[in-house]
Amino acid sequence: MQVLRHPEANNDPRDPRNKEVVFAAYDIQNGNLATPINSSPLVKAYINSLPAYRSGLSPLRRGLEVGIAHGYWILGPFAKLGPLRDTDIANLAGLLATIGLLIISTLAISLYAGTNPPQPTTTITTPNPPDAFKSEHGWNEYAGGFLIGGVGGAALAYFLLTNISLFKNFVTGL
Repeated sequence: MQVLRHPEANNDPRDPRNKEVVFAAYDIQNGNLATPINSSPLVKAYINSLPAYRSGLSPLRRGLEVGIAHGYWILGPFAKLGPLRDTDIANLAGLLATIGLLIISTLAISLYAGTNPPQPTTTITTPNPPDAFKSEHGWNEYAGGFLIGGVGGAALAYFLLTNISLFKNFVTGL
């Protein structure tokens, strides 16, 4: 492996820029470098536990997990920061806006699937990318799961936001 040094450091051992060691991982021209962050075991374990890279999941399940997280968290900004935030229907408007964004995102994923996307590449953090993203069928299954999970996550967040006073009364009544 070749150690990359700062171009202005001139190999001076006293120069602090020469203490920054970065190793070329696979192809230096692609910018795939092994840094202390992306090659640490903690970061590798975190990235490989995400649904997009976890082994043994179907594309539908990957899409469900990613969709639930996105649907759940996207509702808040639409409901609390949107133009109807001071009205009685702010949460409903946020739910409808979230579902609209999820539909647009699902269409974008499906369109991407139809463009014959490149094969997933191996990197330092993901040495074994899943087979789910190697075919159009896998991407379309992922998109379907994303939509179903996203609407479910948004519906759960809507339910919790709408009934928060009920939960407050339950907690204070104990």
